[in-house]
Amino acid sequence: MKQGLLIDMDGVIYSGEELIYGADKFINHLLAKGIPFAFMTNNSQRTSLEVVRKLKRLGITVEAKHIYTSAMATGKFLGDQSPNGTAYVLGEGGLLTSLHENGITLVDTDPEFVVLGEGRNFTLEMVQRAVDMILAGAKFITTNRDPSPKKPGWNNLGIAATTAMIEEATGRKAFVTGKPSPVMMRSARKFLGLETAETTVVGDTMETDIQGGVQMGYKTILVLSGISSKDQLSHYAFKPDLIVGSVDKIEFPLKWW
Repeated sequence: MKQGLLIDMDGVIYSGEELIYGADKFINHLLAKGIPFAFMTNNSQRTSLEVVRKLKRLGITVEAKHIYTSAMATGKFLGDQSPNGTAYVLGEGGLLTSLHENGITLVDTDPEFVVLGEGRNFTLEMVQRAVDMILAGAKFITTNRDPSPKKPGWNNLGIAATTAMIEEATGRKAFVTGKPSPVMMRSARKFLGLETAETTVVGDTMETDIQGGVQMGYKTILVLSGISSKDQLSHYAFKPDLIVGSVDKIEFPLKWW
């Protein structure tokens, strides 16, 4: 039985624009040993090639086949749900590209779906138009509900805040396609060609990576190089299978391999 990894990025491989110590060594080991892996990110702005370029700037050389984003999960989901469907999109390059590749037509009137992703290029007027479309019957999809870091000077409102604004204005709850939604957790596994018992999730966030993995029956590894800390673990009704300080502390083969 083969084994593979779904690996979060921010807080696991890098922090902002800084590589986390040992992350390059960890990825090089996976490549050298032929261990299947994909970076699994909720950020829907970048295309897979843009993610590859960012990683290369940080000293990690991978291919597009190693990248799986919430934009890709959203495009596949909508393509499966509504072949040749239509969508009004509040989002940027990665999301627009994925929807197009999955046969979804982008429109400005009477869409079947309103799709929200990260971005700074849409206006309040566009949000109001999206609200009107949802009230008229369009289905509301959001790529994730990642919160804002709530730091001064942060240049993005945060998709959770924008989602909440539209939900309040429409009285409709968004359907979430990104982590920890089973939509993305399952499609990322299939993207790698793995079975449930062959899949391990590596992440720094209990509410997304670890929760999503536990709900799907995957093995999970929590790294403490990002958001979560050990003293918070007692707050959760679930736990990871392994806890390490950072990815370079993961020893192979894993005990469940």
